[in-house]
Order: sequence, then structure tokens, then C-alpha cells
Amino acid sequence: SDSAVMARLRDLGIDARVGHDAAHAEGATVVARSTAIPDSNPEVVATVERGGRVLARAEILAAIAARRTTVAVTGTHGKTTTSSMLAVIADRAGIDPSYIVGGDVAELGSGAGWGESPWFVVEADESDGTFIELGHSIGVVTNVEPDHLEHYGGEAPLRAAFERFADDADVAVLCADDAGSSALAGRADRTITYGLDATADLRAVEVRRSASATDFEVRSAGDTLGRLHVPMPGLHNARNGLAAVVAAVEMGIGFDEAASALATFGGVGRRFQRRGEAGGVRFIDDYAHLPTEVDAALDAATDVDAGRIVAVFQPHRYSRTEALWRDFAGAFDRADLLVLTDIYSSGEAPRPGVSGQLIVDAVTSRPVHPEVVYVGERSSLATAVAARLRPGDLCLTLGAGDLVTLPDELIPLLEARS
Repeated sequence: SDSAVMARLRDLGIDARVGHDAAHAEGATVVARSTAIPDSNPEVVATVERGGRVLARAEILAAIAARRTTVAVTGTHGKTTTSSMLAVIADRAGIDPSYIVGGDVAELGSGAGWGESPWFVVEADESDGTFIELGHSIGVVTNVEPDHLEHYGGEAPLRAAFERFADDADVAVLCADDAGSSALAGRADRTITYGLDATADLRAVEVRRSASATDFEVRSAGDTLGRLHVPMPGLHNARNGLAAVVAAVEMGIGFDEAASALATFGGVGRRFQRRGEAGGVRFIDDYAHLPTEVDAALDAATDVDAGRIVAVFQPHRYSRTEALWRDFAGAFDRADLLVLTDIYSSGEAPRPGVSGQLIVDAVTSRPVHPEVVYVGERSSLATAVAARLRPGDLCLTLGAGDLVTLPDELIPLLEARS
């Protein structure tokens, strides 16, 4: 679909087109594709037939990384926010880094930039295993949990890929609060751990939470390095901010300078993003689509002074829902009302018996659970949610699909009602 990113490309003079047509690839010597694009895509087919090169996105990303000293940020959750924070810190410190992250960074105006320094900050996506192809000097692992098992064929191969990622780093920055990440300690030439856990090399203590920020003191070997102000709510963002500062220090940026830069962080699209207010209801949108991410987003929502928390969730992919639906049972405990819609396929074919109803069943299987409403049709969702919202509510939209547009659909409905 068309987007602001496409518009920016056109403003730069790039011929950016929407849709898939063999004519789009005419004259192209190289065609790049993500793992979402199959061999049957007409542009891919046309390129292969005329003997052109078809490269995976990961191959191009690896070629870019090879030109710089790379800091790669990976993990099941938090990699976009952490890599965005690190890119902003490096930029504010005057390093002029190159960066590629999976979202638009408010201060930088884009999710990618090419700088003059030797440093390159990259979000290393583990979904298709290609993150292990990126050469990196510093590797950050925020957490390791079961996901993308369809690609890996099981949890053991997934964890083996993370082990290889850590093996290839000169310095591994690992979260002490996460069992999967901390299990990688000792694999790189040097390991630094961070988090709230007492065993962390750099530990967050005296944490203060609010609706707009998380503040804490950082200690190392009993010494206080200073305080960090992370201008985003939630303990998960405290960890993300601490990881970014640890990596920044490894890049040669002073702790105080990194802390000052982090305090200016304006967020990244779809990461607890405030989307407006109407009819006394505040709207926040978040990319959370895994059980741990949903729980973290709702935990952050409890820091917001609001009446009810109304969570609207769109499951993502049939394969993921089939594998993880039981794990959502307690993920919505902090919500007062949960509105579920059906699965966003992301190009996958439907699977028998797999629908959003599975998550309804998981949530309602617990003795104590939020009120749950299931709206199977996405097209009916805005009307159904609007009818249930009331002044004072916080409406939190959650998912990696097209739920991002729901606040824009709800706001005019509530304004008309007001």
C-alpha cells in the first residue's frame, strides 16, 4: 500500500510504485526482495527469465554492514526501540552514524541514514535467520523467546542462531533479566550484561515510573555511574534505554553524553505512540503482537492516569497464532476490556481451526480475566469499539497488522458522538 515513506522516496526523485507488475522490473539489473516476496512474484519471475540478479534484502544489508564498523541490535522484542535510541544517541554525540532500523525515528526523520563516520547501527532481524549474516563488532541481544518457529523448525535451531550471532561479536551486550539472552554470556570475546537483575554488570536501581518516562540510577560494581531518563513509560523501555547507553559507551561515547542524548529521545512509530484524543478517550498505538510484548505494553499503560484500559488486539499470522495462542492467556490481565478481531494473515494462507477465537478461548479460560468482545470482521471493528468506549478510557491498539489505522477511524466517530 502507499505510505508516507513512498511519498518521501518520490520527493527524492525515486520512481516508487505501488503494486506488483513485471513491467516495474524492466531495465533493472538487480532486484531486491524481502522474505515476504515469493519466487512467483511477477517482478521476480521477469528478472529471472531475462537473467537478472535477484538478491535478498539481507544480502544487501550485509554488503552495507561490511562497509562500516557495525553495531547490530537483535532480540525477540525491543530491537527497533533500542536501535533507534542508539542511533539518536550517536547522532546527538556528533558521531554522524549510518543506521537502518525498522521504524521512523522522530528526531532523525527516517528509519535509515548514511553518515560519514565508520559506525553503522542496524536492527538485525532474526525472523528469517539472516541476522547471523551481518558482520558486527558489537552485538546487542535484548531477549530470546520462541518466535518464527515455522522458519527455524523448532526452538533449538532458533537458539543456536542467537548463539552464532553472539559468537561473531567482539563484544556482546546481553540482558541479565532475560534467560535466553543471559545464556549467551561467554560466547563473544567480551560480554557485558545489563538490566534490573542483581547479577547485571550495569544495573538499573531506584526506578521511578510515570506516564511519560522511566528514570533510574545505573550502578556498576557498586559504583554509581549516573541517572538515566528514558522518555517512554514501562520497565521494558528502561531496559531498552540502558542497552542503548551500554552500546553507546562501547562505541566511545561518554556515559553522561549518552544519558543527555537519550533524554531527548522522541520515540519511534508504533512503539507506545500517542495517537490523539476524542470524546475524553486517549489513544495509544503499539506494535506489540507477541504475548510478552502485549503484557509489557499493558504494563506501561498502567502508568498512564486513566479510567479503564481498553485493549484492541489483532493477532498476527496464522502460523504464529497456532503456535502461541495459549501463551496469550494472561497477557491481557491488566486490561479492563479486551476487543479481539480476526487474524492479520501477512500473506499466509488460512489454517483450519485457527482464528482469533483461539485467543478468546485462552483469555477466558482463566478464572479472572478482562471482559472480552470478539469482532471477527476487521471492517466492523471501529463501530464495535466506538460503541464501547467512554470518557476517561485509554484505548490501546495492539498488533503488527493494519490495526495502525484504527485510531484514525475511531477519532471521527467519537467526535461525531460528542
